[in-house]
Amino acid sequence: MRKIILSVVAATVVLTTSSLAAEKVYATVNGTNITSSDIAMVIRNPRIDFSKLPAITQKKVLNQAIDSKLLAKLAIKDGIEKTQAFKNALAKLKNDLALETWMKEKYNQAKVTDKEAKKFYTENPSKFIQPPEVEARHILLKTKKQAEAVIAQLKGLSGKKLEKKFIELAKTKSVGPTGKNGGQLGWFPKNRMVPPFANAAFALKKGQYTKTPVKTQFGYHVIYVEAKRGGKEVSFANVKNRIKSQLKIVEFQKNVRAIAKKLRAHAKVKIF
Repeated sequence: MRKIILSVVAATVVLTTSSLAAEKVYATVNGTNITSSDIAMVIRNPRIDFSKLPAITQKKVLNQAIDSKLLAKLAIKDGIEKTQAFKNALAKLKNDLALETWMKEKYNQAKVTDKEAKKFYTENPSKFIQPPEVEARHILLKTKKQAEAVIAQLKGLSGKKLEKKFIELAKTKSVGPTGKNGGQLGWFPKNRMVPPFANAAFALKKGQYTKTPVKTQFGYHVIYVEAKRGGKEVSFANVKNRIKSQLKIVEFQKNVRAIAKKLRAHAKVKIF
């Protein structure tokens, strides 16, 4: 039941999004518009933006939509609506659409107050702690000796001079893909990196670098930590809307499960 409800929630989101989006006309065929909906039916993937596709691909999709419109008209003219197969498919579509529309209404009826959201926030403090993260650079070398040579060149440097030299060495010495960017790794939590690397990086303070090579399956690393953050509680204001959205789904699911339970209590169900 949970999977069914979640799938319908997803369908509800699609319905809501499509109903709010303005229908753009891309072409006409025998006076009938080819719209965004027709294009979407051809692509069948809401994550693909038609406007960002290459021109040649857009042309293919548009031609498919035009062909589909023409073939649909021919199917109706040939009497497809009178066949039992069509009537069965239409009945199923009607049931599916009815369920999706009803689910959408029930979802919109679910309400969560700021007070309820604050209560959840207060009772679940561990859920709202920003995990510690570091912002780091690294230089990857093939051998321990090469890494030690790089470390020797950093000795005695600090602050901006250290950072500048580290970036320079990363660009000229690192064999890793980040070398061209000065070894920049950006922000990352501890669990994103392999343990030896993560342990070494998180043991450093801001502005420090590893004084001994760090060995991983990729080679030998020299790591420099630019900044650290996290390990602090995220404010309620920053997560209030997210909490309300999550609680709304929970409330919606609870309501639908209760309705389904009542219906099943009075239904004749046979499972084969």
